[in-house]
Amino acid sequence: MSIPGCAAWIQTPQGRYLISWEHAQADRAVADVFGFHAVQIGMPECDYLRNNRIGFKFRCSNAGSVSLLSETHELPLASQSVDLVVLPHVLEFSAHPHQVLREVERVLVPEGQVLITGFNPFSLWGVRRLIARSAGDFPWQGQFLSVRRLKDWLELLSFETGRVDFGAYVPPVTPPRWIEQWGFMDRAGPRWWPFAGGAYVIQATKRVRGMRLVAPAWRDQRARAKAFAPVAQREPVQIERRRRDD
Repeated sequence: MSIPGCAAWIQTPQGRYLISWEHAQADRAVADVFGFHAVQIGMPECDYLRNNRIGFKFRCSNAGSVSLLSETHELPLASQSVDLVVLPHVLEFSAHPHQVLREVERVLVPEGQVLITGFNPFSLWGVRRLIARSAGDFPWQGQFLSVRRLKDWLELLSFETGRVDFGAYVPPVTPPRWIEQWGFMDRAGPRWWPFAGGAYVIQATKRVRGMRLVAPAWRDQRARAKAFAPVAQREPVQIERRRRDD
């Protein structure tokens, strides 16, 4: 998914600051995910799979220099064919966020993992979005989704949410010197207001619950009857054969 204005914003000090934090979290999260196929959906300008060791990994978007051109809510991938999916800021800028997640659940193998990044509405970045919504610039035109809402959506699709990290506590200022001056908030934030980071990274695993078939009681009774029948008939037959031999 190519988002208007995203490529230009990533080159700003504000964008570099936030993407740098997200890359650090993604590098840690994907390092030990193994399998055969990994795909990053959206934001082709950034590589969130750079630290993953899966042999075949690629980026998918509806525009840009990617390996697969596709809409994010209609993936041309086989069901249960991907081991790792990364969704960097896709859901909050998609017109069909629920369908995107359903497609991710479809293409993931059982026990496959998804990594989601998003802007936190309950933060200074969320406040900035409320103020600048009419401007329409990236990223303020997005529909910021809370971690609680995403957890609910994931649970409905049988995902088990794992680690959740919050970061980017510096206010959404633009000048580099201001970002540096507010840098102390990145050190104090995880301790004093851990859920108020400007962005978050969520890891989730696709769970496939097994089914146990319970046989009707009459089948159990028949099985027990059949099990005892040969034992009851075996000895008389042997006795009859001995009489004939004598």
